[in-house]
Amino acid sequence: MIDIVEFKTIDLSISDGIARLALNQPDTGNPFNAQFCSEFSQAANLLTARKKEVRAVLLSANGKFFSIGGDIRMFVESIDTLSASIIEWTSTLHMGIARLKRLDAPLIASVHGTCMGGGVALIANCDMVYAGKSARFGAAYPQIGYSCDAGASFGLVSRLGIARSRRFLLFNEMLSSDEAAACGLADMVVEDAALAATAEKAAIRLANGPTRAFGEIRRLVDKALRQPLETQLEDEAQALAGCAGSEDAREGIMAFVEKRAPIFKGR
Repeated sequence: MIDIVEFKTIDLSISDGIARLALNQPDTGNPFNAQFCSEFSQAANLLTARKKEVRAVLLSANGKFFSIGGDIRMFVESIDTLSASIIEWTSTLHMGIARLKRLDAPLIASVHGTCMGGGVALIANCDMVYAGKSARFGAAYPQIGYSCDAGASFGLVSRLGIARSRRFLLFNEMLSSDEAAACGLADMVVEDAALAATAEKAAIRLANGPTRAFGEIRRLVDKALRQPLETQLEDEAQALAGCAGSEDAREGIMAFVEKRAPIFKGR
């Protein structure tokens, strides 16, 4: 059974443990506008409320572009009150991104066409990024005199490192799919025609895995270079002990002993 949730700027459905979230303003290039920011937060809240059944999140986009980034027309309309408006828009968008990152479910991005600014920030914070061969990734922010948002600084530094992220942003770079893969922004490049099926296959595989362990791994990796070794070691011990008491860990151990494939249930 497929559970479809109605939004205007997003397509969201949940089935078989996979939440499929697609940016859905194809006629305008899937811009990050006020309504999208609000609905993205609402979608993240819904997935958080249903986190026990969501075991993977597949992020994609409808239309020619993945996303053109910020909605310039909206910026022009709010030009005299833009600072206050940005505080309002980011309050919803950023909460949505933070709550998605708190899920145990892995986040998988399927990127086609042009992906700019906030779109790059969004996919950079995913656990796996699959890119179509013709995909292009642009910094975008400095071109209009902006710094970055949507977790770009965290996601890019996590994937590219500090120096490479700084260069990408300062020089307003545009990367091909192969260049994105070479610097770590994309994890795998596939032929355009195979992109959707490849990302779907990865989502299915991860949705059938030990969901809690995946969540702990993401959280440990995200903070690995931000705290002392002793703290990281203790966090690893606490996370491992928590996983060891789960149904999935018991199933994993017994399946290994019995020489069979484990059947994980995300518990």
